[in-house]
Amino acid sequence: MTRSNPAAAPDRVPVRRRIRGLDAEERSAQRRRQLLTAATELFARQSYSGTSIEQICQAAYVGTKGFYDHFDSKESCYTALLLQITHDIQERVARAAAETAELAWRDRLPLVVEAFVHAIADDSRLAKVTFGEAGGISPAVEAQRRSNRRWSAAFLASQWPRQAALTERQDLALSLATIGGMFELVTDWLNHHDDGGDPDSVDTLTADLTRFVIVVDVGRQAAR
Repeated sequence: MTRSNPAAAPDRVPVRRRIRGLDAEERSAQRRRQLLTAATELFARQSYSGTSIEQICQAAYVGTKGFYDHFDSKESCYTALLLQITHDIQERVARAAAETAELAWRDRLPLVVEAFVHAIADDSRLAKVTFGEAGGISPAVEAQRRSNRRWSAAFLASQWPRQAALTERQDLALSLATIGGMFELVTDWLNHHDDGGDPDSVDTLTADLTRFVIVVDVGRQAAR
């Protein structure tokens, strides 16, 4: 009787153990989502400084070890959350701009602004996390905030009509200042709008932001 040689047997692909239909990689991704969802709720409700890693883990039903498998600290958890929210906002705004590209600038502007407002206001926790909590956390978070603003400024500069009297650098600087003004309006709205649910508050914010950008653009067109 000839025995098979184990050394000569072909390599076997290890079977991934599945728990509740998920393998290890999928379970890890699920835990990360649970942690970010819990962090969103807690940061929005009781602030970044008022939230501990233990509270995030408890709300997410994830152990502390599971937290540190994904994040080095509470700050890195917040940064990951900020990046995720920002990416979603940028996608929605860029999509709105692409879908309205054939319209005149003044007709397209309110629709793009509306997409931005709904991206942060339909779930008010997102506005609180991105605009209400980001300031002063750390130099790394501030650097990410500045990067987000510069992306927004470059996007705005690519959208509004070119002004021949302004150099590209001047136009970008004006765009950055405009974005700063828009974000300040969002922060003010966030701190003063009716938390009980004013049905007109989102429309009011959209109108205020649109009007502000139009006024700035009028000034741009007058710069000759």
